[in-house]
Amino acid sequence: MSLTLPKGVAITAPIHPGYEEILTPEALEFLAALHRAFEHRRQELLRRRTERQVYFNAGDMPDFLPETAAIRAGDWKVAPLPEALRRRRVEITGPVEAKMIINAFNSGADSYMADFEDSNSPKWENQLQGQHNLYKAIRHELSFHNEAGKQYRLNDEVATLQIRPRGWHLDEKHVTVDGERVSGGIFDFALAFFHNAREQVARGAGPFYYLPKIEGHLEARLWNDIFCMAQDKIGMARGTIKATVLIETVLATFEMEEILYELREHSAGLNAGRWDYIFSCIKKFRKNEDFCLADRGAITMEAPFMRAYALALVQACHKRGAPAIGGMSALIPIKNDPVANEKALAGIRHDKRRDAGDGFDGGWVAHPGLVDIAKDEFVKVLGDKPNQWEKQVAGTFGPKDWLDFRPSQPITEAGLRNNINVGIHYLGSWLGGNGCVPIHNLMEDAATAEIARSQVWQWVVSPKGILDNGQQITADMVLRVIGEELGKVRQTVAAQGEPDTTYEQAAKIFAKMSLTPDFPEFLTLPLYEEMP
Repeated sequence: MSLTLPKGVAITAPIHPGYEEILTPEALEFLAALHRAFEHRRQELLRRRTERQVYFNAGDMPDFLPETAAIRAGDWKVAPLPEALRRRRVEITGPVEAKMIINAFNSGADSYMADFEDSNSPKWENQLQGQHNLYKAIRHELSFHNEAGKQYRLNDEVATLQIRPRGWHLDEKHVTVDGERVSGGIFDFALAFFHNAREQVARGAGPFYYLPKIEGHLEARLWNDIFCMAQDKIGMARGTIKATVLIETVLATFEMEEILYELREHSAGLNAGRWDYIFSCIKKFRKNEDFCLADRGAITMEAPFMRAYALALVQACHKRGAPAIGGMSALIPIKNDPVANEKALAGIRHDKRRDAGDGFDGGWVAHPGLVDIAKDEFVKVLGDKPNQWEKQVAGTFGPKDWLDFRPSQPITEAGLRNNINVGIHYLGSWLGGNGCVPIHNLMEDAATAEIARSQVWQWVVSPKGILDNGQQITADMVLRVIGEELGKVRQTVAAQGEPDTTYEQAAKIFAKMSLTPDFPEFLTLPLYEEMP
């Protein structure tokens, strides 16, 4: 199928039936306009990330920005939020495939974050079919039939939709404008906004977004300027768009109030993106010989640096009249094992009880079966109130709190093997087109896979990378364990009746990215280039 493309726009991927409804000349012209206006700034900000990393590699540590002190000291609030975003006690997240969209909308959650990012493998077909699915879902036209003939349809009352585009670091390699790849985030946003924003406004809930991987206020300013231009181009009032920023990088913690300020006309608050946050700490301070984190399982929200970051996020949001949304526990319901299932559900209760008590206005879940459990914990604190924006967190937070990286022990062989097993399993699924994978009774996505490979890398290069039995973790040890765990992953996948054709490749990629001297910034960058 051929398309009519605007001048300067090229598409190098197949155009399957239905894609022409999304890739219209008008939508592509809108995308091209955003690209031409903002691509140079995106590239400048990505270069700035690289330049700052040089200082961290030399031993410097982050601190508050002196040039933004007046913003932190100022008396200002974000713009008022629409009714649809005032109650967000439970938000469910997941990729943009039809069954997931319907189940999430119907789950009873207050909000559904439709994900083009970490829980979605960015194959061309996933991105375009996801856009088509959302187009139909927003108009209550989406349905799905599984192989057994079961039919899925949207309820009359559904969760409020929020959409997460890809982060600034990812391109959409199949679309170029004037010979340049477009930003994956702008691609996802532009198509969803152009086709659906007016319809969402007419239905009273949207357009609302989640913004991932932001490292500072200048990156938030770029999104804000994109929002202004996008609204102007379709004749929509500025401030109609509302967006929640995920605080999932350690550098963004030092600029939370500045990020809210940059987006204050469009801000819907902040979210504590815990898994990417842990990965960010490892990535930023990877050359610091005093920095080494324990097994992933030991890095809970009760760890000192995680606890301080979460409380500071609530403090910043409520000081500025914005919602604070808690992050995702990776626990999921476990079928056919009542004891293990109750343990998992108890973990969810504990996680949401802590968040509600700390002042968060809501929290994330990854499975419809967890919505009511999470909601109960927030209702115990909130009662009938939609939120607790009035709750102010006491105390002062700063570098001494956010850089207190305990615990650093234990590092165990079981922890090493788990990282390698999860990494191979997830990468193999991702290459096969699935970005949200239940592994060992936890829901894994790109963020948790990033922790897995970055911890292995760190343990190999750090003098503190010593197992609790006294063994130094070496490249030879990692290669041996990769071979052993690849066999286990293949057995697991075969037992599930799934093809294992991508797992050999996944193991090679995991080995390369875990053992290369130069730390790769994102796992998904080389993986994406491997995709057709």
